[in-house]
Amino acid sequence: MDVGELRELLSLDGLRLLDELPPYESAGDVVRTVSDLRRAGHSPGLVAAVLSQSRLRARARVKFGEFTDRMLFTEAGLEQATRLQVAARHAGRFQRAGVHWVADLGCGIGADAMALAALDIDVTAVERDEVTAAIAAYNLAPFTGARVEHASVEDVDLSGVGGVYLDPARRSEKGRLKDPADWSPSLTFAFGLAERFPTGIKLGPGIDRDLIPAGAEAQWVSVDREVVELGLWFGAVATPGVARSALVIGHHGSAELTAAADSEDVEAGPLGEYLYEPDGAVIRARLIGDLARQLGARMLHPTIAYLTADSAIETPFATRFRVRETLPFDVRSLKKELAARDIGTLEIKKRGIDIDPAALRTKLSLKGKQNATLIITRLGEKRVALLADRD
Repeated sequence: MDVGELRELLSLDGLRLLDELPPYESAGDVVRTVSDLRRAGHSPGLVAAVLSQSRLRARARVKFGEFTDRMLFTEAGLEQATRLQVAARHAGRFQRAGVHWVADLGCGIGADAMALAALDIDVTAVERDEVTAAIAAYNLAPFTGARVEHASVEDVDLSGVGGVYLDPARRSEKGRLKDPADWSPSLTFAFGLAERFPTGIKLGPGIDRDLIPAGAEAQWVSVDREVVELGLWFGAVATPGVARSALVIGHHGSAELTAAADSEDVEAGPLGEYLYEPDGAVIRARLIGDLARQLGARMLHPTIAYLTADSAIETPFATRFRVRETLPFDVRSLKKELAARDIGTLEIKKRGIDIDPAALRTKLSLKGKQNATLIITRLGEKRVALLADRD
């Protein structure tokens, strides 16, 4: 979105037209809608702007729910925005720490700033991109304690601020930036602020763990089994005694597994009746050993993130499968065995073996009426296919 398109969108006609549009559904509907809007006399620029927002709002609903209908977005801003349920947890840290004024540096479209302002925390939201800053200002307009600055975060006066939150930009027009020195702001700048203020830093979950400084609480967050971020927390907004944590959010609500350090793995052992697949946040946080001890489980293989046990224990930190039987990992044999069991719907999971599940599915030529899960992995040095059911 450029400044001209934004100007069209923020006009009274633009906002009214956006709110009057039917839900965004399909390309065919869009073609008809464009024709209808053009016949009604609306300019091409305005039509493009409102339809783009309608499409983005449809995508944003999974992150922002009912708040979506009063927000505006950019393509990149939506992709990078914190889910509202996660942003609320970020804000809660500052509230519990007694921080009354937070600088949200690199605020994007304002998701975290909205969550902070909703808790009556004053927010200075800073964004260097002009269009994104204007979008953030629109989204934060209902909150009297929030203001947006169009500036580089390195130039902002932080006098009087009680806490800082940063989401460094890790992409440029050419793609992802691998060197943290090239991020905006750089990781060095962010860590410098963490020495002065209670600070939260949002990073990608796959960051090199060697970059995590001693003394930080590193929290990996998953939503509906997708790892969405790594949060580094410093000072009063960090949890005392916690260096590693996995926050798992899903249909069960939320649950957190914490530790003072990476946990020690348990030993590998024989396959039991149940197999547990740890949540990605638990794996990233290297807390598989602690989870195994909670479950009375053992590793299936010393280097593969599957656990196995002889009893079923409910946990939000892993998906549980009941193992039916162990089959040899041979495509021809698997095809015959699955056909004999009338299996036509098959979830294929794999760890520790380099295969393409989609290509394997094609080779299996499934045609039955039953369903199951096939877990392809290693038992010792042997490649196996575990026929299982989600439990």
